[in-house]
Amino acid sequence: MNKKNILATALIAMVIFITSCSKSFLDVPPTNQGDANDFIKTAADAKIAINGISRKMISSSYYGRTFVLYGDAKGGDLTVFSQGRGLDNLYTFNHAPTSGSYGDIWSTLYDILLQINSLLQNIDKLISNGSTENFDVYKGQALTLRALIYFDLVRLYGEPYNENKSAYGVSNITTPIPVFSQPLRNTVEENYTQIIKDLTDAAPLLPKTKLNGYINYYGNKAILARVNLYMGNNAGALTAAEEVIGATSLYSLYSNANWVNSWKAQYGSESIFELAVLPTTGGDLGNASLGAYLRAQGRGGAAILGWFGASDYYLDRLKQDATDVRWGVMGPDERSTTPNPRLGACYKYSGGTDLSGDGKGVSTAVNIKVIRLSEMYLIAAEAALPTNKLKASNYLNEIRKRAPALTPSTETTVTLDMIIDEKSKELFGEGHRFFDMIRLNRSITFNDEYIGAAITHRAKTIDRTFFKTILPIAQSEINANPGLKAQQNPNYQ
Repeated sequence: MNKKNILATALIAMVIFITSCSKSFLDVPPTNQGDANDFIKTAADAKIAINGISRKMISSSYYGRTFVLYGDAKGGDLTVFSQGRGLDNLYTFNHAPTSGSYGDIWSTLYDILLQINSLLQNIDKLISNGSTENFDVYKGQALTLRALIYFDLVRLYGEPYNENKSAYGVSNITTPIPVFSQPLRNTVEENYTQIIKDLTDAAPLLPKTKLNGYINYYGNKAILARVNLYMGNNAGALTAAEEVIGATSLYSLYSNANWVNSWKAQYGSESIFELAVLPTTGGDLGNASLGAYLRAQGRGGAAILGWFGASDYYLDRLKQDATDVRWGVMGPDERSTTPNPRLGACYKYSGGTDLSGDGKGVSTAVNIKVIRLSEMYLIAAEAALPTNKLKASNYLNEIRKRAPALTPSTETTVTLDMIIDEKSKELFGEGHRFFDMIRLNRSITFNDEYIGAAITHRAKTIDRTFFKTILPIAQSEINANPGLKAQQNPNYQ
């Protein structure tokens, strides 16, 4: 972990910018900077700390842009129109310890983890000292967010759980550590053990009510469903997903008539965990936002370069039904021609093709929907498939209805390919495809002919045997922590 980042975060400069937005997760009074040892004194302070953690999670390195693009650009659902516009090395796999390492993801996520660990330590200290304040919800949220962050980290830097769980994952750090500590990497199995523990410990602390902008009990269970699926624990994944699906008083699938406009709204009926992006708090990345990176070139301003667009392979899946409601968030890309435009630009994070945003008056400050109910149906379908094909088919069809011209699956026709393809169509632009393909040991083929330029850092088709499907530890981290040199990921040495 980079010393500079540890030192900066060890000071816990939790300056939170606040808005007066009604019912927003940032709708709390501001705080000044505080020392890590005495910042948290009350439950209100803990809430402010959670707000700061959530704000950090929408940084450009994490859910605000790069981490989400990582999943689709590397998964073959996105392509690039031209090399050199920005972040195209995600698509080309141009990674090395000294360049293109995306070390900012590592440092940002450990920065957040240090804030979480400081919060948890302070809560435990206050409780042990006899505080009568109720910190349960904030402790549960912090533990759940820590689990999510470690899950994201181990998927970036470790081998798949079902491939080699004894391989190096990432450093398990669960308490604040001295500034110049040099923690080494734990195994993938140890990472997942910690993730499950955090989720299990957190669940009984969390409310079963909807908390806009915050993790609740069902957000915890949704993450547990994801994690269990990646571990190959289908029974655990199904149980957790079905518990979320069963919370019908809080969550429901959008009708076909409402699906497109759901991207114009905040905290809708499918939103299980949504991170607020508010322009007044510095969270709006503007032309560097996720929404801007997925638009067509020049759409919304000259600085919009058309960084990423849908691949032919993704569009072929969507073309299975010309009436699929999900066409409604797609628009012409820069290669379009009339009268049959190529709808390769995605406007989920712009509030729709009209750039209306989601109610804030800024089309780039659209909330990030980290977990949606539709994903739970697709997890349930995949997890049920080996033992209960009828249940798998029923869950799949609830999402497949978004393509009304497609024949519904049945107990005898449902397949894993159908489920994974449906997940690609439903969660396009939300960062899942690459991680699904890698955990399932599927080959990924890239739409390289679309850009008309040679890709020298990977083959046209790869699978998880390709060493660059795992990121290298950045050289800057190794310089700060020499013990990591012997733990560098294979073939990056």
